[in-house]
Amino acid sequence: MNRIAIVAIGALVALLIANSVVFTVDQRQTALVRQFGEVKAVHKEPGLKFKLPLVQNVLYFDTRILTADTKQAESFLTVEKKNVLVDSFIKWRVADANQFYAAVGGDEDRAATRLQQTVNDGLRAEFGTRTVHDVVSGERDQIMRIIQQKADQDARKIGVQVVDVRLKRVDLSGDVSQSVYGRMEAERKRDANDARATGAAEAEKIRADADKQKAIIVAEAYRDAQRIKGEGDAKAAGIYAAAYGKNPEFYAFYRSMQAYRESFKSKGDLMVLDPSSDFFKYMKNPRAGGGK
Repeated sequence: MNRIAIVAIGALVALLIANSVVFTVDQRQTALVRQFGEVKAVHKEPGLKFKLPLVQNVLYFDTRILTADTKQAESFLTVEKKNVLVDSFIKWRVADANQFYAAVGGDEDRAATRLQQTVNDGLRAEFGTRTVHDVVSGERDQIMRIIQQKADQDARKIGVQVVDVRLKRVDLSGDVSQSVYGRMEAERKRDANDARATGAAEAEKIRADADKQKAIIVAEAYRDAQRIKGEGDAKAAGIYAAAYGKNPEFYAFYRSMQAYRESFKSKGDLMVLDPSSDFFKYMKNPRAGGGK
C-alpha cells in the first residue's frame, strides 16, 4: 500500500510539473512567455509549447478581428459650419502582441478607446473640409478610406491593425435637415421646370415640323392632282377634237344630248327660251343637222 501511494504521489507531482511546463496556443491566439516581467518568447503558431516552470508565465491575446462601436453619435462641423451626427464603428485586430502589451497592457478596452479617439479626430478634420452633401453621400467612401489609413498608421504604435472604418449613419440636426430638404426641394422643382420647358420646346418643334410636312404633302398632292387633271382634260379635248373631226354632226348631236340631260335633271327645273332657239333643234328634228 505504501508503494502504491508513493507511485500515485509521484505521478501527481509529474503531472503538476508537466502542467507547469507545457501549454497550448489556439489558432485564434498569440501567446507571450514572460519571465520576471520581460518577454522571452512570442508564439503565433498554434500547437503545444513549453516554458520554464515557476519562473515563466504565459499571456494570451485574441488575434481575431474585433469591433469597436461608438456608444452614441458624435457631432461634427462641416465646412459650411453645420452640425452632422455621425455613428461609426471600427474593425481591428492585434497585430503585434508584444507591442500591444507594452502600450496598453493588453487591455482591449483601452485600445478601443484610443482607436475611437483617433477616428473621431480624423473625422473632425475630414468633415471640416467638406460640405454636407459630400459627407452624406458624395464623398462618403473616400472619407472612410482616408480615415482607415490614418487610424491604421496611429494604431501600429500600439501593436494594432485597423482593418476597416465604417460610417453607419450620418444624420443632420433639425435645423440643418430643414435647410437641406428645402434646398433639395428647390433643386427638384428647378429640374422639373427645366424638363417641362425642354419638353414644351421639343413639342413645338415636332408640331412645327409636322405642319411643315403636312403643307409639303398637301402642296405636292395638289400639284399632282392638277397635273393629272390637266392631262385628263388634254386627253378629253383631244378625244373630243378627234370625234368632231370624224363626224361633226354626231359630235354636235352628242353635245346637245348632254346639254338636255344636264338641263332637265330635276322635275322642278325651269327654262324660259324661244321655241325657235337652236337649243331645241334636235328635239324637233333629230336629223336637223342633216344626218342620216
